[in-house]
Amino acid sequence: MNHQQTELYNRLQTYSLDQPGAQFSFSQRLAQENCWSFMYTCRVIEEYKKFAFLALAAGHPVTPSDQVDQVWHLHLTYSRSYWQNFCPNILQTPLHHEPTQGGGAEQEKFVDWYTRTLGSYRQFFGEAPPKDIWPDPRERFGQELEFVRINLQRNWLLPKLSGAKGLSAALQKKIRG
Repeated sequence: MNHQQTELYNRLQTYSLDQPGAQFSFSQRLAQENCWSFMYTCRVIEEYKKFAFLALAAGHPVTPSDQVDQVWHLHLTYSRSYWQNFCPNILQTPLHHEPTQGGGAEQEKFVDWYTRTLGSYRQFFGEAPPKDIWPDPRERFGQELEFVRINLQRNWLLPKLSGAKGLSAALQKKIRG
């Protein structure tokens, strides 16, 4: 890292997404909305900071993991924090979120950018990114992910089982005990 990059990294490390005195903090909201443990949430927030660093330091377009993207999406909803503090004071430049426009060419572009992001992560931080937050590109882009918001106080969330035989066995197991 050069001097400017070191200063940026240090600013990011001291930056907190949680507002002092908030009864429901950013990290608590992020954990709740994603059904993550608080410890995992804190790790993903640290990876978001590394992603923001790479967005400025890597010298090429970058793409976040899905988990890091969830932090970024939530941060963007805290618009004053993001646009009036984070970008001008910490990053010292705007950082815009540019989602895919769909299609095969866009898929290839984002796979390439994500792969390059992982390479730059190794280069700048001297280690591989944690697999539970930064999966392999084949896993990250291996299938079209479909997400919907679900109120877990009103709805049950059951995983799909393969075939009717699996469903029958699962129901029988539940009935027995």
